[in-house]
Amino acid sequence: MENKTLKEFVELTSSKEPVPGGGGVCALVGSLASALGEMVTNLTIGKKKYLEYTFELTDIRKELDILRNNLLGCINKDAEAFEPLAKAYSLPKDTPGYEETMEQCLRNAANSPFLILKYAARVIELDERLAVIGSKLAVSDAATSVMLAQGVLYGAYVNILVNTRLMKDREYATKLNDEAIHIVDEYSVLALNIYDDICKRLTD
Repeated sequence: MENKTLKEFVELTSSKEPVPGGGGVCALVGSLASALGEMVTNLTIGKKKYLEYTFELTDIRKELDILRNNLLGCINKDAEAFEPLAKAYSLPKDTPGYEETMEQCLRNAANSPFLILKYAARVIELDERLAVIGSKLAVSDAATSVMLAQGVLYGAYVNILVNTRLMKDREYATKLNDEAIHIVDEYSVLALNIYDDICKRLTD
């Protein structure tokens, strides 16, 4: 899935095919958010004005590179988790082991967007620092990155809910939901604060 061209990916998303769906799109957008942050580091490292931040920027660049590739990998992970779930939905409910199979499929399908959610939160954390030590010429890219990552938070969260709502193990479902919404609440506010701060600096 991740090796498709952008045109192929978008066309497939617009079709009636089940994947890529919301989870895969969130993974792609998260990867793009990481890439924009990484671009900020590349436009900053080596500039005389920012030499004191070289080592820190280099570390941030390395981490964003890992996040970018991990999020790209989540496109396939999300699709792979959905396939067995789709098959489980088609099974007669009196199939031996039906409930256990469905429960495991739902867990796997929820784990992928939860991972995407955590990655997006980390991108926002790194963007917060880039908004301070990144080149002023690239600050709009940091702002774009952080808002893309914020969108991923909400998209990933709803893709967790669509699976946890059907789980029989309500304790597990509630725990995952609580962990997810805590991340969304904390990092969506952080993302908006970063964005607002950058916009203020650009309009002052």
